Amino acid sequence: MSYFKRVAGDAWAFAQGLWITLRYLFKPAVTVQYPTEKLVPYDAFRGALLFDASSCIACGLCAKACPSSCIALEGQVNAETKKRLPRVEWYTLDLGKCNFCGLCQEACPTKPKSVWHSLDYEAVFFSRDDMVRCWKQGFPLCGRIYDPRKKAFKDPKNCVSVREVQARK
Repeated sequence: MSYFKRVAGDAWAFAQGLWITLRYLFKPAVTVQYPTEKLVPYDAFRGALLFDASSCIACGLCAKACPSSCIALEGQVNAETKKRLPRVEWYTLDLGKCNFCGLCQEACPTKPKSVWHSLDYEAVFFSRDDMVRCWKQGFPLCGRIYDPRKKAFKDPKNCVSVREVQARK
């Protein structure tokens, strides 16, 4: 008798599985043809970090809040008085170390935030040096890469942006 109960229970579970499959068989496809079509992520998505040197006050809270120590910055200093100015001289972010936790964005006291996550989920790096982004006054929001061989900054190439930079909150 227990054998027949087990067979009936297994048949019922099999029928339930087939019913789920049958329901999804007639729903429309949700496949996206990736290279030509791209999904726009939700607003809470944490993609690559962007930085705005003009709004940064060089407080260093983002570097202190970072658990992976991927952020380094240096504030400007007045040459005559040796006082620190509320502007950033340079800002460096190592995307290879970043775990995209968002603590740097939460720690930033400026409004709008000077460091924030973009909606970009595509990034191309050809070497380890390409993962380190640098910012100074006048650099673009995506930053520049320092080339140690040429001892100069260069723009990152082959970076694909999902959409324009969203408004900062």
